[in-house]
Amino acid sequence: MPALEVRSLSKHFGDVKAVKDISFSVNQGEFFGLLGPNGAGKTTTIRMIIGVLKPDAGSVLIEGVDLGKNYFEAKSKIGAIPEVGNIYPDLSARENIDLVGRFYGLSKSLRQERAEKLLSDLGLKDRGDDLARKFSKGMRQRVSIACALVNEPPILILDEPTEGLDVMSRRLIIDKVKEMNQKGSTVILTTHNIEEANRLCQRVCIINKGAIVAIDSPERLRRTAEKMQIVEVGFNKKIDAAWFSSELITRLVQCGEKWQFYTEDPDKAIDHIVKVKDRMDLKITSIGTSGPTLEDVFVKLCEVP
Repeated sequence: MPALEVRSLSKHFGDVKAVKDISFSVNQGEFFGLLGPNGAGKTTTIRMIIGVLKPDAGSVLIEGVDLGKNYFEAKSKIGAIPEVGNIYPDLSARENIDLVGRFYGLSKSLRQERAEKLLSDLGLKDRGDDLARKFSKGMRQRVSIACALVNEPPILILDEPTEGLDVMSRRLIIDKVKEMNQKGSTVILTTHNIEEANRLCQRVCIINKGAIVAIDSPERLRRTAEKMQIVEVGFNKKIDAAWFSSELITRLVQCGEKWQFYTEDPDKAIDHIVKVKDRMDLKITSIGTSGPTLEDVFVKLCEVP
């Protein structure tokens, strides 16, 4: 049984079709990414999945339980972390975690045990009794993560959890989420950080303009764009891009002191580059080839300029 099933989900805001009849499923224990440009429909989709928004059509099943028909049973299986933390500022970090634990019916001893571990794991052990209003954005988000994890949910849903955070907070949050996934929790992550999705997710779903344009593993998605090969070259002095103009080179991009040649035939492109460098009395200081990145695929599928 899938951890999550989304069936023909749609949502309109006036004349705007935010989500258009989308369907997908997430396997038990999977680390699943939801990607898309701003306004693509990711957050609207997540809000329908966690029950904050009611869909105009379609259904959401959480471990086989229909969210629309058995709301509280389905919700009990989810831990959700929004982009902006929703903790109570006039409670301490420990009190926030304890309060959520009470909502889930955890015993006092279990709430205390889990709160102490979460505070320690998320770098808040010495700040557990401080009011949340005194915390930075990163610290508040760490408390939000702790609140979402206190009942050890089988499904964890994160909407841009590390957006705008410092390196320390981002690392602590990602490490804790990875730990939960390794223990068996299903993780659904929306993010603008393509590299983060590539590193963490077993599969990604790319949404654009409210519709799904691709679902697959990052590696297989890269293969769909395998014609976009890249030859990256460093030269001993400045060059003029016009020197390398050729039908073999579809795009030429300067990246710091190196140049990236996009081509469908790296072998012939390298021959061309070598001929030009001999003619212009250049020396190659470094050279390498690579396939398309997940970001290249994302840009291509979403038609982002």
